[in-house]
Amino acid sequence: MSELTQLSQDVPGGSDELAVDMSVDLGGGHRLPNPLMTASGCAANGKELHRFFDVADLGAFVTKSVMADPRSGRGTPRMAETPSGMLNSIGLQGPGIDAFVEEDLPWLQSVGARVLPSIAGSSSTEYAQVAATLRASRAFDSVVGVEVNISCPNVANRGLVFACDPLASAKVIALVREQLPRHIPVFAKLSPDVTDITAIAAACVKAGADGLTMINTLLGMVIDTNRLRPQLGGVTGGLSGPGIRPVAVRAIWQVRQAMFEGRIPTVPIIGVGGVRTGRDALELVAAGASAIQVGTVVFNDPSAPVRVLRELSDLLGALGFERFTDAVAVAHGR
Repeated sequence: MSELTQLSQDVPGGSDELAVDMSVDLGGGHRLPNPLMTASGCAANGKELHRFFDVADLGAFVTKSVMADPRSGRGTPRMAETPSGMLNSIGLQGPGIDAFVEEDLPWLQSVGARVLPSIAGSSSTEYAQVAATLRASRAFDSVVGVEVNISCPNVANRGLVFACDPLASAKVIALVREQLPRHIPVFAKLSPDVTDITAIAAACVKAGADGLTMINTLLGMVIDTNRLRPQLGGVTGGLSGPGIRPVAVRAIWQVRQAMFEGRIPTVPIIGVGGVRTGRDALELVAAGASAIQVGTVVFNDPSAPVRVLRELSDLLGALGFERFTDAVAVAHGR
């Protein structure tokens, strides 16, 4: 019995089927059974989370961001707890794209997961290289989209984060789009650490992004007041968890509103940032998210993604919605 089936039976009056049609179409003809996904970096590449529930129960599994070559990441300590969240300074540690396509992607395919690989790079050409290697992999049939993590420092531009500059963002997206078949949607993952996130979103969509993932972590810092020095080995880190959810809701709202006003072509938005419950997820959906990623909460509740799915379905049903898609951006009309 899958975790999702067990959860449905634990709900009074629940059944094996979700009460609401939760299916979503995020492009490329890939109809996902539900909008729930993992968030990149919070569930490794699937095997760890699969011990707690069947990862094929998710609409899609989002992998840890993978780069061209193996990386050891940043120095320790790499994580710090904060009020309503955590800081991480992992530094995109990983085995590189060759190991990913030889081991991790085939395993995800073997368990029936729909995969949304997250790719990263320190230069625009590295992103393209990773995308090309991914496309050539024997398990590419399991890929339903590619998430492009443009919140990485651009080594060719003095370490400026790609996602903070419209031109740099657009160049990465254009090169990745060239390397992938048209039926594979490309999602640009945006950083909230910008003055106008709609400008970055517009540049990415114009360059060929089929959708957007919003938001990545916020840059933060913690001081150890006993040692009076930065608590993280890398000094700064990415802030995630419930404390950033209002920022995610705001960013999603702004970009979806820009789409309604015709300033940005309408594309799906995958919402992420501080989602712990179905009610949290509904906030992002009502603001304009077409799908939801669950991240930091997985560290203390590994079954959170399927629990949030059940809670969101029940909440939508109680509010009178028959289809998940009817709730997307509903707050804009109220």
